[in-house]
Amino acid sequence: MKEKRFSAGKFIVYLILIFWALTTIYPLAWVFLNSFKDKKQIMSNSFALPMRDLFTTDNYGNAFQKLNIFGAYRNSLIISCSAAALVILFAGMASYALVRYSFRGRKLLNNLVIAAMMFPVFATIIPVYRMEFSWGIVNTQNLWLSLLSCALPQIAGNMAFAIVVLTGYIQGLPIDLEEAAYMEGCTAIKIFFKVIMPLTKPSFATVGIFSFIWSYNDLFTQQFFLRNKEQYAITRLLLEISSREGTNYGLMAAVVSLIVVPMLIVYACLQKYIIKGMTAGALKG
Repeated sequence: MKEKRFSAGKFIVYLILIFWALTTIYPLAWVFLNSFKDKKQIMSNSFALPMRDLFTTDNYGNAFQKLNIFGAYRNSLIISCSAAALVILFAGMASYALVRYSFRGRKLLNNLVIAAMMFPVFATIIPVYRMEFSWGIVNTQNLWLSLLSCALPQIAGNMAFAIVVLTGYIQGLPIDLEEAAYMEGCTAIKIFFKVIMPLTKPSFATVGIFSFIWSYNDLFTQQFFLRNKEQYAITRLLLEISSREGTNYGLMAAVVSLIVVPMLIVYACLQKYIIKGMTAGALKG
């Protein structure tokens, strides 16, 4: 095997990437460290390490006492997991139909899917809100209806991206396996769940992770559909505490840490599936 040479160009690239990583990591680390300081100490010693007299866990205690953190996490997980699961299911079926079936209007549907990616959620939120209001699922005291009203726009907003990613991957799959399954008596549904989905796990994982993260961080939609405190998701709760406790920087840092750190852990654990899914779709599509 030939030894790889570490060229000057590669050194510069790594140096730039390290600098970029530090500029991204440092603000998160700064917020996390300041979450263990009193709000007065943050103003006077914001860059000091939380050691000895500076260290305190009161901010986290206040966060759990004053705020419904666990309820907000529950609501966020219900919304985000539901959105990710339904996007995987519906986008997978739509992609399989667009790739494997020939029918009138297929090209038009493909073009509409691509065009849908150009319209942000901000442009459609008013008609979506009016439509859901006519269904009676907006501004209700029912927790499940409110969570459903928030999840539906997020599912629709992720569908176009998911279909494009999955379509590019399914197009590269050999059709021989599907024909063999069909000859064995499998229906189209069985072929999708027993042949297509196992072969496209990386891309389905990519779609699911991105849908989950986007739904988890989607404050804009939550502001419209989650009005009662018992219905707040975790990012909506952060907005509430920032407007109510805007000068309590210790409590703010603790809440931000509680929101961001779990997502960083999830992303760190699943990043290989994101990279594998995106590269596989690019090569096979």
